[in-house]
Amino acid sequence: MKFLTYRYLNEQSIGILSKDEQFVIEISQILSGKRFEQMVDFIKTVTEEELRLIEGFILKQKESNETPSHYIPLQSVRVCSPIERPIHDIICIGVNYEAHLDESKRAFGSDRFKDTVSAVYFSKRASRIMGPEDEIDGRLDLDEDLDYEVELAVIIGKEGKNIPKDQVEDYIFGYTILNDISQRTLQKKHNQWYRGKSLDTHTAMGPVILHKSALALPLEVDIECSVNGEVRQKSNTRLLIHDIKELISEFSEGITLEPGDIIATGTPAGIGMSYTPKRYLKKGDKVCCKIQGIGELNNLIK
Repeated sequence: MKFLTYRYLNEQSIGILSKDEQFVIEISQILSGKRFEQMVDFIKTVTEEELRLIEGFILKQKESNETPSHYIPLQSVRVCSPIERPIHDIICIGVNYEAHLDESKRAFGSDRFKDTVSAVYFSKRASRIMGPEDEIDGRLDLDEDLDYEVELAVIIGKEGKNIPKDQVEDYIFGYTILNDISQRTLQKKHNQWYRGKSLDTHTAMGPVILHKSALALPLEVDIECSVNGEVRQKSNTRLLIHDIKELISEFSEGITLEPGDIIATGTPAGIGMSYTPKRYLKKGDKVCCKIQGIGELNNLIK
């Protein structure tokens, strides 16, 4: 099941893609008129029984040769970020692929990453998360070293604290694509990375949230980022140093996770900062982030 936030006829709604992914069905068409404008509200309140009802509805429609009148063609809607206004800062994991750890040591200095046994946690502010095809304000006037980072993001599905590893999957709603857009000069200037990661429009996410039922843990999906059609990053989530169960279980020790929380699990090697010479983003560049089974997230730098 692929859930999305979209705008149609000037109204924002939560929907699900049809099995062939050519149409959008508003949730109210399935759940007896229950309508949602915000994905977090849907995640908070949807029950397991309702999720089974939604899944059954999609499977049933697959068997029909007719397109129901309440199906909206995907090309007729504007797909938004699944979660436009996060409930908290995004929880980010740094240097979580071995090859990216190596290139980060070269870029930032090996002293910065002496302890690779422990996960690197930091946060990223996003007052509004950009969606597919939204423009990214590069703010090259502040910093010309603008970089891309494709990441698998985990969306938390229910409140939890001190979550055992063997129960982590129960607390996940699904997965999406996140581009952790970064200003490298600002990132290096300050001891903490918060400012260099948090300029307005510097988080993009989407196009959908793939429900956890579609992927079993541990995840093994291809992850890729290209700039103007040239592949820069290419890896697989099986290469995560700290996997999803470990991250969520550890982070929840003494910290409450809530429905709608976003955890970005780290980016693979190939960031613009790692090249010689550097290959940073510039005005007019098109960045395409892909994750197997989820889709593509495209954004233009303005």
